[in-house]
Amino acid sequence: MLDIRQIRENPQTLQELLNRRGEYDLQPILELDEKQRQLETERSQLQARSNQVGKQVGEKIKSGSNPKGAEVQALKEEGNQLKAKLSELEPEEKELKAKIEALLLPLPNLPSESTPLGKSEVENIEVKRWGDEYIPQNPKIMPHYEIGEKLGILDFERGVKISQSRFVALMGAGAALERAIIQFMLNRHIQAGYVEVMAPLLVNSQSLTATGQLPKFAEESFKCAADDLWLIPTSEVSTMNLYRDEILTAEQLPIYHCAFTPCFRREAGAYGKDTRGLIRLHQFNKVEMVKIVHPDTSEDEHQKLVADAEAILQALKLPYRILELCTGDLGFSAAKCYDLEVWLPSSGTYREISSCSNVRDFQARRANIRFKEGKKKGTQYVHALNGSGLAVGRTMAAILENYQQVDGSVKIPEVLQPYMGREFL
Repeated sequence: MLDIRQIRENPQTLQELLNRRGEYDLQPILELDEKQRQLETERSQLQARSNQVGKQVGEKIKSGSNPKGAEVQALKEEGNQLKAKLSELEPEEKELKAKIEALLLPLPNLPSESTPLGKSEVENIEVKRWGDEYIPQNPKIMPHYEIGEKLGILDFERGVKISQSRFVALMGAGAALERAIIQFMLNRHIQAGYVEVMAPLLVNSQSLTATGQLPKFAEESFKCAADDLWLIPTSEVSTMNLYRDEILTAEQLPIYHCAFTPCFRREAGAYGKDTRGLIRLHQFNKVEMVKIVHPDTSEDEHQKLVADAEAILQALKLPYRILELCTGDLGFSAAKCYDLEVWLPSSGTYREISSCSNVRDFQARRANIRFKEGKKKGTQYVHALNGSGLAVGRTMAAILENYQQVDGSVKIPEVLQPYMGREFL
């Protein structure tokens, strides 16, 4: 969530930054904020006068005035009127604050100073390409869903039967390969210093609001109708909310977590896109990396986060590229983001397999996660970062295509063979 004080003190600057992301109007917020501050000033003045009157009543009685005398009674009457007025102002001020928050919550994060300007994904900037030597030369590579069905490891028909479209059942070696990918990713991230978390898959509305999915993206998530619980779209939600409403110490930072979870997304607005295969499912597995860090280190931590995601692709010897997202393609919570895209030879294109975002203090403000540093006065909001390390289904899709052999078999990446106990599918 954006800082209301920043909006108040630098409205033109913040409006210009938001305009880089789309059409947003800060004027209604500024108008409500002005009313709220006027009301707060009036309430403070009335409260001060009320306190003064109460003190005067006590002093009059102490000095010998008749408690039922006209002078004391006049002061008491004034005090009662002040309290009545205060009781009217307090809910009015509370309502104004709620209206301001309701307007702040749908606003996206401000782009960082170094985020490229652009209106759509076509203006994203490629900053790196790796693994061209691993691009397969086989001209007859089948799409991953075709080879998967041929090998009997992906069953889309039965997945649809027991659920609906965009679900899949993994069979035999397919289930084993999924588990192998997950365990390999977790092991690598733990070796890199991340602490594994296994948190709830069902979270309350406050948790989704804290990380930015609510209220703007309610239609993207699955909700349990009888409860205030939602299926997580990413383990970033449950992992970040472990620290909601907490004050950490500077010595606790940085905090690194990794988590494997199933993820659930409606993919609203994506109908007709990637209807076949593992690319865009309603339920998919993912290993997520989350960092909670000191604001001074978040830029460096972002680069390290990207490197940690890259390390998985490099170990698997999967060709990929990195895009720096422009302002028009940034995710809602991100101030700066890099997408890692893996090569899918059947379609001759790169497809997203990880988004590594620095959200700065955007989520921390919504989740009220702060830290206390030494003898410094007050507290500061932490900075948060997140990135897939990686999306498991898309990793499997990339393996099934990039490691496909001429005879129709699929070689298992060397680093996964110890987990699988075999060399080929």
